[in-house]
Amino acid sequence: MSGIHLFVPMLHRRDAVGEHTRALRDRLVADGIECRVYIDMPDPDTVEETLPYRDYESDARLGDVLVYQMATRSDMAAWLAARPEPVVVNYHSITPAEYFVPWNNWIARHQVAAAQDLAGLAPTAALGIGVSAFDAEELRLAGCPEVAVIPVANVRLPPPPPDPGALAALERQPGGPTWLSVGRLAPNKGHEDTIAALFVARATSAPDARLTIVGSPTEPNYSRALHRYVAELGLAGAVTFVSRLSDAELSARYAAADVLVMLSRHEGFGVPLLEAMSHDVPVVAYAAGAIPDIVADAGVLLDDRAPRRVADEIAALLADDGRRGALVEAGHARPAALGLDRAASDLVAALRGVAERVGRGPVGASVVAAPGAPLRP
Repeated sequence: MSGIHLFVPMLHRRDAVGEHTRALRDRLVADGIECRVYIDMPDPDTVEETLPYRDYESDARLGDVLVYQMATRSDMAAWLAARPEPVVVNYHSITPAEYFVPWNNWIARHQVAAAQDLAGLAPTAALGIGVSAFDAEELRLAGCPEVAVIPVANVRLPPPPPDPGALAALERQPGGPTWLSVGRLAPNKGHEDTIAALFVARATSAPDARLTIVGSPTEPNYSRALHRYVAELGLAGAVTFVSRLSDAELSARYAAADVLVMLSRHEGFGVPLLEAMSHDVPVVAYAAGAIPDIVADAGVLLDDRAPRRVADEIAALLADDGRRGALVEAGHARPAALGLDRAASDLVAALRGVAERVGRGPVGASVVAAPGAPLRP
């Protein structure tokens, strides 16, 4: 019997692409569709859930559909472009190399290669799926002949309840407004702008404001620079870095926060935006990439990352209960407006449709393979 199989360079937990891949796999299996996850490089946390992508050459069956979760460079992109099966590019955005150039030349070159992978694979894809309209446009520009917008399938609605012990400990901490920033420590995320805004806030409107940054380091030099920046600004007692939280511990961070601050300069979706809304936390964000489409009227969108502007906007929002309540209420409508409640089913339907449109019949059907194709019934 044929299946729908997922390919991802590495399968990470507590990562937007990784959790989306795992959620899609679980939904496909629940729908009775054979699904395996193939990877280029193993992650010790998920190695038991994955197979090396070259193993697919002996696993292939007639009617299979292959789905590539694309966000970074991998040898599997060129390999997939040469496969006879229909390939779907599920695109999660490639962070432009320019953000990494000052920090890590190897990663910058890696991102250039990722863009080249996209340019090579997109024109051959049976379908491109962007997780946002922003990503869908990048697929079109790369030459993808057919593009759809289907959001990520891993936003938990309703959110998991907060860990009671973690929440109690956070609520016992002294201080004023609690800012929260959630996102891996990568240069495009603009954490330094949030730290600078906190410095200004503590010097002006909120001397006891605090910031928690939740995210794992992506680039070590940038991560170390953030810690030095905090120390040099005298904010060591006001800024907390945490990572590898459980879902319940992350929920506790949201429950204890007064505002989510996202000043990312390049964002393909922005799962923390929806997580904050689901926890009734207002959002202040820089209007870059997909962020305006995700937030819409449910947050404060900034056209400027200047520290004083950010600090003033946050202070004004937190001082206005009516405005805060209106934004929280608007946030309740965003998941349905974005189609998050049906994302997994829409993805499965789109993938089934690919099998039918390319002439291979419904998933599970027997078809005639191209001469020499390494497929087996």
